[in-house]
Amino acid sequence: MNKNKSETFYNRSLERALQILNVFTSEKQSLSLAQLSESLNLPRPTVLRLCSTLAKYNFLKHDLFTKRYSLGIKLFELGSIVYNAFSLRRVASSHIIQLQVKLDTTIFLGIIDNDELLYIDKIDDLKNPITFTSKIGTRRTPYWGMVGAAIVAYLPESEIERLLQKYPLQRTSKKSIINKEEFLEHLRRIKNQGFAFDDEGTMDGVSGIAAPVYDLNAKVIGAVGVAFISSSVDSKAIKRIVKECISTARNISTDMGYLKRLQPSRTE
Repeated sequence: MNKNKSETFYNRSLERALQILNVFTSEKQSLSLAQLSESLNLPRPTVLRLCSTLAKYNFLKHDLFTKRYSLGIKLFELGSIVYNAFSLRRVASSHIIQLQVKLDTTIFLGIIDNDELLYIDKIDDLKNPITFTSKIGTRRTPYWGMVGAAIVAYLPESEIERLLQKYPLQRTSKKSIINKEEFLEHLRRIKNQGFAFDDEGTMDGVSGIAAPVYDLNAKVIGAVGVAFISSSVDSKAIKRIVKECISTARNISTDMGYLKRLQPSRTE
């Protein structure tokens, strides 16, 4: 008998684990093993095994005193990632549209998701016959281009080291930085000046400016970037792009709840 693709990749244990999570509601925030077993019409040993695994990975919390289960902190962490991504794109939308109109360049909005740079918005320069291949939903190495570097620069040193172990530096253009110490100095410079300048370090002939976006907890949650063909701008234009990009990132940060004044760039 031939099985279709959905049946081939079907996993009963995973389905049951997800069903357990879906039993919890605002009215049922904690449940006993018996209640879970009854709700799902599954044997208690099966539910216990699944709940123990979910609790091990913090998807469930088990109260040893009451013997009841509740949703775990891992779900909150994952939910926060989703919330930040969607709310950031919504809040940033009008700002990056205005930035694109001012500069007539391609604008990117990105976050770090699952150790990768994820573009969550992009506005193309329709007047330019040359388009950038990265689209909304495109994933890159975390430090890719100006947007990735503008985010990674603000991570703890131990996290940066971990990412470099996972994604070793590689040459993608003639000016790519592949020496680790030079790259770390590059990140320190970004953090010190408040913006990232990718001078053809990712793609030959393409440069970009990006500035970090903060949330209400003063945490960098993303970056807005401006990409352009290197030969199309001069030093004066680059200074203007830096100023407008930083200003846009600040306005987005303010709308995200960040109240502290951001560190001024050296261009100001």
